[in-house]
Amino acid sequence: MRVLISVDMEGIAGVVDRADIAPGSPEWALAREWMTDEASAAVRGVLAFDQDAEVLVCDAHAKYRNILPQRLDRRARLVRGTPRPHDMLTGIDSAVDAVCLIGYHGRAGTADSVLAHTISGAVISSVRIDGTALGEIGLSAALAAHYGAVPVLVSGDDTVAAEAEEVAPGIRAVIVKWARGGHAAENLHPAVASERIEQAVPEALAARASVRPPRFAGPVDLEVDVRRPEMTERALLIPGMERRGPCTLGFSGLGLPESYGLVGVIADLAGIA
Repeated sequence: MRVLISVDMEGIAGVVDRADIAPGSPEWALAREWMTDEASAAVRGVLAFDQDAEVLVCDAHAKYRNILPQRLDRRARLVRGTPRPHDMLTGIDSAVDAVCLIGYHGRAGTADSVLAHTISGAVISSVRIDGTALGEIGLSAALAAHYGAVPVLVSGDDTVAAEAEEVAPGIRAVIVKWARGGHAAENLHPAVASERIEQAVPEALAARASVRPPRFAGPVDLEVDVRRPEMTERALLIPGMERRGPCTLGFSGLGLPESYGLVGVIADLAGIA
């Protein structure tokens, strides 16, 4: 069995504020430890289910250099650094059997969700694939399913659990904190959060046949809403990109992996504005 563990930071137990996730801040230094420990817990859970499994951990926050390599379970391999293909899900291919999403957060616009956003909170207000609004949970689940991998588990706050069930019915959710606003939460102790993740992963892998992830066949239609009209200008230099509204960019004809990658390109170009 081959399992990919994608690890973001906003949904980690204890993380509630932008200072917690900003590289270089004292709070980020602590959050890196919590993030690495939750990733290691997921690794242990995979190997409890299948001791011969190949486990790849993908650092999926900011510039993808947050997880502490020396602190991570040594039985896993770690993907870190950017730029790279498939961004938050680097390592996904047809050989991967299952995907775990650790430390994920709600999509942009989710009320009372801790640090909710989609790809870039400063730039993007919505992403739609064939008319379906997807946050990072949905995009990652859809990309996993495209390659035949099952998104079996997600961890984060209670709004994450609700969103995950909406986009991928049957996925197992581990709630490590309860949102009390966009920058506040009732948190489990980091050690307890890790314990719950470790216990849930084998159960999620055993039940993977019951998950119904989002699937998009063939070329898809991508729409991205940015926050200000001037943010569309540089993205419109991409051949084939359309302006469909003052703040809406559209692109048709690409497959799901290419459309997934294009969202990140739009975020980078529009962010220059």
